[in-house]
Amino acid sequence: MKTIIMGYGRIGAQVGKLLIEQNHDVTIIDHDADADGRLGPNFKGRIIRGLGFDHNVLIQAGIEEAEAFVAASHSDNANIVSARIARNIFHVPRVVARLFDPLRAEIYQRLGLTTISPNNWGAERILQVLTHSELDVWDTFGRGEVSLVHLEVPPLLIGRTVNQLNVSGEVLVASITRNGQAFIPIIGTVFQEGDLLNLVVLSSAMIRLEEMLGLERR
Repeated sequence: MKTIIMGYGRIGAQVGKLLIEQNHDVTIIDHDADADGRLGPNFKGRIIRGLGFDHNVLIQAGIEEAEAFVAASHSDNANIVSARIARNIFHVPRVVARLFDPLRAEIYQRLGLTTISPNNWGAERILQVLTHSELDVWDTFGRGEVSLVHLEVPPLLIGRTVNQLNVSGEVLVASITRNGQAFIPIIGTVFQEGDLLNLVVLSSAMIRLEEMLGLERR
């Protein structure tokens, strides 16, 4: 996948590193001369000097053939503008913008722009850790309405079936890993000691889930 990353700070660098490790074609756009020092000796992509909302710079970076664009600079305004140019003018299929202001992120999500707000996500994650400490929330979806929870099957569930934990519209057992092998369970699958569960949970149902699992809240 040919990806352009605008802004090579900590987030941009990490995304670029992960993409390159998976053999994707990565081009960096950054106006900071110090960006070279963050690339590292094993960087296999290329870097373009300039601003990510400059049409000429984007064309030089290969925006017309890009399959993905990541706006990850330290400026919300620059990220919004460059992301909208990538999506609306150059029709890049996958566009993601990092926005620090959660309110802006919500507004632009409503306009169809995919955004990541680390401040909002971080606050939600801290709240989950504080209030649901026994549950390991791996990810959230939308604006945090749905969570992906990972846990080892508690003693209360051993010998019971999946349909006794599933709650329509609230809790779903998405997968079970048993003896190192993951599978999608059916409603009659029996939980066994040592099972690792991935649950898709409506965030408003987390307290109910803890009660079903026999966990205590802090």
